[in-house]
Amino acid sequence: MHEIDKERFGAFLARLRKEQGMTQRELADRLHVSDKAVSKWERGLSLPDVSLLIPLADCLGVSVTELLRGERTHREELPVAEVEALVSASLGLTGAEQQTAHRRRWRLAFGFCVLAGLAQTVALLTVGGFGWAALADNVVLVELLCLIFGAWLCFGVRERLPAYYDQNRISAYSQGPFRMNLPGVRLNNSNWPHILNAMRGWLMGVMALFPTLWWGVHVLCPTPPEEVELALTLVSVLGVLAAAMAAGKRYE
Repeated sequence: MHEIDKERFGAFLARLRKEQGMTQRELADRLHVSDKAVSKWERGLSLPDVSLLIPLADCLGVSVTELLRGERTHREELPVAEVEALVSASLGLTGAEQQTAHRRRWRLAFGFCVLAGLAQTVALLTVGGFGWAALADNVVLVELLCLIFGAWLCFGVRERLPAYYDQNRISAYSQGPFRMNLPGVRLNNSNWPHILNAMRGWLMGVMALFPTLWWGVHVLCPTPPEEVELALTLVSVLGVLAAAMAAGKRYE
């Protein structure tokens, strides 16, 4: 199995670019990317997106296979198996890098929402004058549930489902102590990323906004009926399943 040596790829790319008399900015402009992206490629920190391989190779006057191998080849034609292995390795590396960057963005957003929710809860206890007992059954409960499930979605959940999900009709997912069932939705690797994004977005939005929404209800009605608070809590907590089902059906 061939693996793409990113440092070798980067050094070869830099040499070819200089042979063509181009700066990093000029190459970046031709590919419609930033010069920082080209710099990362040449330093072996990342690989270009698969969609850029052909135009990049054309700019540098080599074949895609030579580019991925990190060297010029004098053979007129490489074995098909070797070419496929190189392309597969490139797809795997770029896909993994994209997943890592995607998860990193969600983790940063999660951290921000945790801080926002915590700050608002503390403000309700101190500046707002609400006691712990008033917050425990609603604000604290919702924030804690969002914290637990949000942490799992951002740090623990698998980004890809096992292959048998694509081959069978399965609507349930379990991982460790976490269980999820979406009736009527066939889970597969086409809709799974969208389901995760929908759940993450909902939970983080609730975490960041629920204390303020709860406070707003109490400002409008200092002693709101229990049914109103219960409805707000249920919508906030159970809405994540509705968001997941909507995304799952849309991209099924």
